Amino acid sequence: MSGWEPDVLAGYWQRTFALGPDPDGEGELEATLVRRGEPEPSAARAVLMVHGFTDYFFNTELADHFASRGFAFYALDLHKCGRSHREGQTPHFTTDLARYDTELERALDTIATESGAPVLVYGHSAGGLVVSLWLDRRRAAAPAKGVSGLILNSPWLDLQGHAILRTAPTSAALLALGRLRKRTVVRRPSEGGYGTTLHRDYDGEFDYNLTWKPVGGFPVTVGWIHAIRRGQTRLHRGLDVGVPNLILRSDRSVREVRDPAAIQRGDAVLDVAQIARWAGCIGHRTSIVPIADAKHDVFLSVPESRQLAYAELDRWLHWYLTDHRAENPAPPTPFEET
Repeated sequence: MSGWEPDVLAGYWQRTFALGPDPDGEGELEATLVRRGEPEPSAARAVLMVHGFTDYFFNTELADHFASRGFAFYALDLHKCGRSHREGQTPHFTTDLARYDTELERALDTIATESGAPVLVYGHSAGGLVVSLWLDRRRAAAPAKGVSGLILNSPWLDLQGHAILRTAPTSAALLALGRLRKRTVVRRPSEGGYGTTLHRDYDGEFDYNLTWKPVGGFPVTVGWIHAIRRGQTRLHRGLDVGVPNLILRSDRSVREVRDPAAIQRGDAVLDVAQIARWAGCIGHRTSIVPIADAKHDVFLSVPESRQLAYAELDRWLHWYLTDHRAENPAPPTPFEET
């Protein structure tokens, strides 16, 4: 139990990783690894979950589901996020997504020490972009070690909005502004929207810390969005994460409005057509599955859509745990994008 202490979630444990001074000048950085229950030295497999923007690990229903399928469950609150945010730091702020590599590697090392099990990496939204880029860098540096699969839940693969936002002149302007005024806010928190469909104090089913995950989101800064844009541009040139991967997303996007009833069924955060367009850039052996009426986080959707998401997850996990070890591996029949 060295280094572990009780987490804010009952039955969970956490440990922190000291990461040294912040290159962006906001003090000392720490990341927090969360584990479900006691260590499982005999575990045959493990999962490492990475959250998105304005998010942190709290979905114990998802953790329980993985555990019921034989996975030792871990989740990482990235530096400046959730449990890892420290006084004086801008929540979720970084100017380089590659800076997350150190804490991701530390998490893998910890899992290897506790169980030695192969790890299935899970990333949601911006976390899906972060882990995809990380795995591509790992594969390029050395043969894949310790990671055997990837699940992406509504990964953020392009900058939503008008096409002009994705042009070279706009990217150059972001770069120039990001260097001079990297903490300039380009989007302020909303007064509701997607968050109101999630939390039980509003129109949702789930309970979580509204300081760590505000209903209206955190401000979006120039430096952070430029880091995201650089990562997406790299992804668009094509990655190879080196492992089989499953991409889950909603079957439709809805415009984010204040009325939660109007956005309970659909992705109110990302353009799902962009996810469909760029999913093929993640790597080989990809299964892409749209979930009817799912929200941005498919595992926080209305009950019937959530059940569909779990069913598709189980279908892929069955293949992942058995069939893909065959001589000519092929994932479950993917949804063909046109």
